[in-house]
Amino acid sequence: MNASGSPKRRIGVITTSRADYSHLYWPLRELSAHPDVDLAVFALGAHLSPEFGSTLKEIERDGFPIQARIECLLSSDTDTGMAKTIGVAILGLADALTTWRPDILLLIADRYEMLAPASVALTLRIPVAHIEGGEISEGAIDDAVRNALTKLAHLHFTSTETARARVIAMGEEPWRVHRAGAPSLDHLRRSTLLTRGELEAELGVSLANEIAVVAYHPVTIFKDTTAEAEAVFAALAEVQGQILFCYPNADAGSYALMARIRSFCAEHAEAHLFVNLPSITYWSLLREASVMIGNSSSGIMEAASFALPVVNVGMRQQGRERGVNILDAEATVESICAQLQKAGEAGFRERLRSEKNIYGDGHAAERIVEVLTSTPLEGLLHKRAQALPAELRPAEGLC
Repeated sequence: MNASGSPKRRIGVITTSRADYSHLYWPLRELSAHPDVDLAVFALGAHLSPEFGSTLKEIERDGFPIQARIECLLSSDTDTGMAKTIGVAILGLADALTTWRPDILLLIADRYEMLAPASVALTLRIPVAHIEGGEISEGAIDDAVRNALTKLAHLHFTSTETARARVIAMGEEPWRVHRAGAPSLDHLRRSTLLTRGELEAELGVSLANEIAVVAYHPVTIFKDTTAEAEAVFAALAEVQGQILFCYPNADAGSYALMARIRSFCAEHAEAHLFVNLPSITYWSLLREASVMIGNSSSGIMEAASFALPVVNVGMRQQGRERGVNILDAEATVESICAQLQKAGEAGFRERLRSEKNIYGDGHAAERIVEVLTSTPLEGLLHKRAQALPAELRPAEGLC
């Protein structure tokens, strides 16, 4: 009960990995402090995996109330393992969400595991709120997952106005769709980033003057999800300076990428691999970096706030809105090296400092929590079909 004697609104939040937790941190902080909210975190997937750093410990250290810890991630490097992970997650979440039924279940982004909580919530008649819908990443199954989550959700929080328009174009009622901005950017306004010395102590390495951060993930739309990796590593062999690798996502092909990264680091004294970087450490590293290389959404969404040049490789992020800091490269050594040269040109990064990040202003958590706590629950499950645009309506007299 709250101070007025009314029942608190139960809000459940799903988190599956280090990546989405870093985006959810400030919405969780706002929800946990709200007097009218009863918050519960449902942690699953890579959070519970020692292979991916057992990042559940970070949630525990931050003090958020964990309602359920759901083991579901198979130790696998195949698409079959991904599919089975969804099934195991559904079984665990069916029990967990039946035991503690939220009034609203909050999901984020586009990881394949998110299909599990959305499916369970649908059958249990739990309204779903979704963050970061309406975006595009044509080179990953994430694109289809994101659109599926949009159609299963009842409230939407988009990062950009274009994304909001795209969600409404999918038939969602405009009152349900809110442009909040990307909540990851709240860290850059509200969190204290590490000094260079503190960052070196956290990483356990001395940082060079030239630092390339590499965040490269399997391209899950391909049958061979690591088909583009050969060109990436060949180009990295030409890079002068320090190379700091972040672990790839838990997708089909990730084990092969991990092995390739370890082999590269063994052959290059200035290359280092980090299994798990806490969000503050990661953002602090981006601030110190000279360039980012790979195909991660963080290069698209967050790097612009640091005026950081990003060489975005291959197909994975194709179609996503991007700032002028993004230098798109084909998955060839020649193209990647050409864009790396441009990223290092005198004055290029300086020109980026006057650019605003199109993905938000650092106030996303406040907007998200305001809607989650004030939207009436009555009728929230009843989504009304929108009228077809005039150009799509059949001609009069046709069936």
